[in-house]
Amino acid sequence: MDIDIGARLRSLRAQYGLSQRELAKRAGVTNGTISMIEQNRSSPSVGSLKKVLDGFPIPMSDFFASDFSSRRKIFYSKDELTRISEGKIEYKQVGRDLTGKALQVLHETYPPGADTGRNMLSHQGEEAGVIIKGKLEITVGAERKVLKAGDAFYFESHHPHRFKCIGDEAAIVVSACTPASF
Repeated sequence: MDIDIGARLRSLRAQYGLSQRELAKRAGVTNGTISMIEQNRSSPSVGSLKKVLDGFPIPMSDFFASDFSSRRKIFYSKDELTRISEGKIEYKQVGRDLTGKALQVLHETYPPGADTGRNMLSHQGEEAGVIIKGKLEITVGAERKVLKAGDAFYFESHHPHRFKCIGDEAAIVVSACTPASF
């Protein structure tokens, strides 16, 4: 099976919103190198391709394994959500590969008593969500509140935070995080 390295690189670069010149600068290669690879007029060595991919950065294995086609999936059935967690709390993500994406949307399920742990979470960006079912105790910094179905939250994620299911039924949340960092 022949792999169109030029088309893959062009699609990946477009997903990151980079011009050929910007990618060349990041990777420490010439603009002409990027152009020749994308036009399949040059077949890069493994070392050269690795150097170009370091401009994103993306591992070479992901470059060959991921789908960088320009066809973007818009609609997802519940079975197509990507489970990104192990353990009691279930996090299902809309979309598979969020490389270069600014937004992450999650469907979260917290069984009764489940929480994100004693250590507060903290990361770059912002988070927002709506409680769909159950009750969820949310702590952000020194503030704490129990939210129920229909209630919502929005905060800057660099503030230490944690989530805990309160009551006898699972809490279901639909949330968004930007940038895609969870």
